[in-house]
Amino acid sequence: MKTDSIFYRIFQSIPSTLFELINQPPQLASAYQFSSVEVKQLAFRIDGVFLPNIPEFPIYFTEVQFQSDKKFYSRLFTEIFNYLDKTELTKNWRGVVIYPNRSVDTGDTQRYTELLNSQRVTRIILRS
Repeated sequence: MKTDSIFYRIFQSIPSTLFELINQPPQLASAYQFSSVEVKQLAFRIDGVFLPNIPEFPIYFTEVQFQSDKKFYSRLFTEIFNYLDKTELTKNWRGVVIYPNRSVDTGDTQRYTELLNSQRVTRIILRS
């Protein structure tokens, strides 16, 4: 795409432009290194997908997580967004994660705080 290459050149030569666009101090650019990155797609398996028969109902993505995993939330949201990207579905979505107990929920949540604190994702703990 022509616009991609234009922005690539702008960000490569004047990285402060991005920070100006997002109303941040342009000096922040000196703390970053800009590059274009290719991400190869891996196969993902979602534990369960509930596709609604009623148009206004959301899709429910379910994951049952019985082992501690620091990268769990990264994989979960990658799988969900990959699915949404690769299908023609335009429905809203919700995520449901089921844990046996609180101690298993060890995934890194810092980058996903807004999603996890919203009504978008429900975490269920089977035993306290």
